[in-house]
Amino acid sequence: MKFIETAEAKKQPGLRLVSVGGVPSPWSEAAKSIPHVKKIPAVGVRMTPGDSELAEWTGSTRAPVAIYEDEAPRSGWAEILLLAERLAPEPGLLPADPEQRAILFGLSHEICGEMGLGWCRRLAGIHSSIESDGKVGFPKPVAEYLAPKYGYRPDNGAEARRRVVDILGLLAGRLHAQRDADSRFFLGRGLTAVDIYSATFMALFAPLPPDQCPMPEMLRRGFEAKDADTAKALDPILLEHRDFIYREYLLLPLTL
Repeated sequence: MKFIETAEAKKQPGLRLVSVGGVPSPWSEAAKSIPHVKKIPAVGVRMTPGDSELAEWTGSTRAPVAIYEDEAPRSGWAEILLLAERLAPEPGLLPADPEQRAILFGLSHEICGEMGLGWCRRLAGIHSSIESDGKVGFPKPVAEYLAPKYGYRPDNGAEARRRVVDILGLLAGRLHAQRDADSRFFLGRGLTAVDIYSATFMALFAPLPPDQCPMPEMLRRGFEAKDADTAKALDPILLEHRDFIYREYLLLPLTL
């Protein structure tokens, strides 16, 4: 994806994607991966703290944000997915069957949504950093910057860790059941959005190697830091699935 400055992006037609730069933020990487799979032309804009022009244009200080033509900005993971499905119905990343579609949105929310896997993993990392004065997890200034974005409170760190373990178990269980049914995907026998979400969100536990995912080493250590229960819950099948999805469908190395 070609990245351009905000002022230039505002003049461009088509799809513009604002994403976090420098680290594999899974929400941003998923938002970039979906147009790649669907071959939707898009240009990128990196979210820069303090960029008032970008904040005014997108109506947000978070990323990702998708802006198509002169339509309203879309910042929710589901909104971005539905936009992509509209712009390029094939290959479809949503099942046509209503029950399968409902399962997909449920699983995807457990990964991408508030108090889902990514959200709770962030809270748990913030908690570890603040508890240890920056010795475990993210550097303390990073944790303090992230804390208000995720509604961190000292009493919700332990709950977040439990949620992370539960959701990892849910996802691993689903993949094992699918493997027993001779499928490598979360639903049916082909790629859907939940495969992309699971693959990109594994960066929060085990980022891809530096040649595929260049990032500052101090932040990589924060992404990789895990308590014993989380490490135990990170079933190898989740990383095997991640590697398969990236190898067969997504773009490497990452452009951060």
